[in-house]
Amino acid sequence: MDSLPDQLVWEILSRIKKTNDRNSVSLACKRLHELENEQRESIRIGCGLDPANEALSSLCNRFPNLAEVEITYAGWMSKLGKQLDDQGLIILSSCCPSLSNLTLSYCTFITDVSLRYLASCSKLSTLKLNFTPRITGCGILSLVVGCRNLTVLHLIRCLNITSVEWLEYLGRLETLEDLKIKNCRAIGEGDLIKLGPGWRKLKRLQFEVDANYRYMKVYDRLAVDRWQKQVYPCENMLELSLVNCIISPGRGLACVLGKCKNLEKIHLDMCVGVRDCDIIVLAQRARNLRFISLRVPSDFSLPLLMNNPLRLTDESLKAVALNCSMLESVRISFSDGEFPSFSSFTLNGMLTLIRMCPVRELALDHVYSFNDVGMEALCSAQYLETLELVRCQEVSDEGLHQFPRLCIHV
Repeated sequence: MDSLPDQLVWEILSRIKKTNDRNSVSLACKRLHELENEQRESIRIGCGLDPANEALSSLCNRFPNLAEVEITYAGWMSKLGKQLDDQGLIILSSCCPSLSNLTLSYCTFITDVSLRYLASCSKLSTLKLNFTPRITGCGILSLVVGCRNLTVLHLIRCLNITSVEWLEYLGRLETLEDLKIKNCRAIGEGDLIKLGPGWRKLKRLQFEVDANYRYMKVYDRLAVDRWQKQVYPCENMLELSLVNCIISPGRGLACVLGKCKNLEKIHLDMCVGVRDCDIIVLAQRARNLRFISLRVPSDFSLPLLMNNPLRLTDESLKAVALNCSMLESVRISFSDGEFPSFSSFTLNGMLTLIRMCPVRELALDHVYSFNDVGMEALCSAQYLETLELVRCQEVSDEGLHQFPRLCIHV
């Protein structure tokens, strides 16, 4: 090993992906140990750190070029030792000058204090927080002010983030490309308008409202006015996923659907208020659409939420069929099994979509209008490779037998 050039040893190490294997290789000889320490750019740590701060300090000293760090305490119990606290992140910020990607999951002892220190990590471009209950909007703001190259921000179940000044600040920077906000109860659809000019740069948006708190956050008059005057295009948006959202006519996220010129993936899950005209405008604008997923609320829930419930019809599917010639994956589902939605999506509408687009994957869930006649019609779908049927009770064994070579999931 001593006679091998460094570049060759680095190439060997780069091909070893599993952490356990890399650890074993580093024990083979002193040279491998030193080079592996220099090359290691990512680690995943958590419950095994004990004492946590001291162990993290040792790891940072051993791997001086760490760029990606994931700290997760999923399944943690007090008997496993004390969790990493603010002092641990202070160590991380001071000992890892190359830190660019940080993920914190179930870190219940991390507070805003340590985020202020992370603001000194000028190379930090990705931050993912999953259930960090002590972090607030003030901590996020202090971090984004210091980390001006942040391109990816994921916030999942961050229950105490109640202010969104950080979102407005990120919008002015226009650096954010990937934003995910999931089950953060105090952040509503109306708050997203504060991203302002940041919409121009955004490539991926995943926004999910906690189903148990779906309708507690209301629009104020100022937010409504700002949505209606939304002038910033979303031409860089490639993926849009909205779950449990209210999409109201003329305001909120309805203003975004028609501005995504280069959209490739759209996922609308239990979004109340989506109209045919929203999907039609989206289809006419996003001609590069490759994936569409629609999960429609049951008709029994709509009257409770809207005085005049609006339902999607075949007009939406026809618009997609006419305009989205690159569509490859279609998923349609209705939410309630016992009380299914009798949406105006008919068999003819779905078949029009399949026949006119090169759909390779079709998934239907609780679509009772799809039957053996539809299965027979699918035989002529030359691109179809995968068909997934979930509780489509009108499809019989006879219908399934028409596809001897198709990959069918029932």
